[in-house]
Formats: sequence, structure tokens, C-alpha cells
Amino acid sequence: MQQTTWYCVENSSQRIVLSLYVQPGAKQTGLAGIHGGALKIKLAAPATEGKANTALCVFLATVFSVPLQQVTLKRGEKSRFKTVEIRQSAVRPDTLLPAE
Repeated sequence: MQQTTWYCVENSSQRIVLSLYVQPGAKQTGLAGIHGGALKIKLAAPATEGKANTALCVFLATVFSVPLQQVTLKRGEKSRFKTVEIRQSAVRPDTLLPAE
């Protein structure tokens, strides 16, 4: 198992667990670097009626090139800090951000 501050990769089960900080209501959706040990994601969707959580899962499915059903919000439904699980992605999380 490979673990960094904001993600953990379990090769045996083909599972990626992400620690996220989500900012809903942004002008556009996208990755915004690291915030407090978590990957910061700005979402254009508002934080009402689960719209931001749905938009987050759709965005992550696109980024990791997996079907939506392979993205699961594990923790933080009503929080800006969230834990999300991605299953069977060929995209590695360490390729998402530019090298520092």
C-alpha cells in the first residue's frame, strides 16, 4: 500500500482513497492544489441539497476515467473535508498535480 498525505493506493484491491477539501460555489470546477494535507477541489455546484457532492463524484469519475458507480463518498457528506474512494482507476493520483 502506498500512502501520502492526501491519497492512499491499495494495489491489491485496485482502490484509491482520497482526502479532499471541497470549495462549493466556485466560478468553475477544477483541482486547486493542496489545502491542509488534502487535495483542494473547487466546484461550480452550490452546497445545497447534495448538489456539490453529486458534482464532486461526477468530476472525480471524469478525472480518474472510471464510471460514476466506481466513485464512493465514504465520509464528509456535510463537510468541506471529505474522504472518497475510487475503484479500478488506471489514472494515478500523483499525476494529477504538477511536480513541486
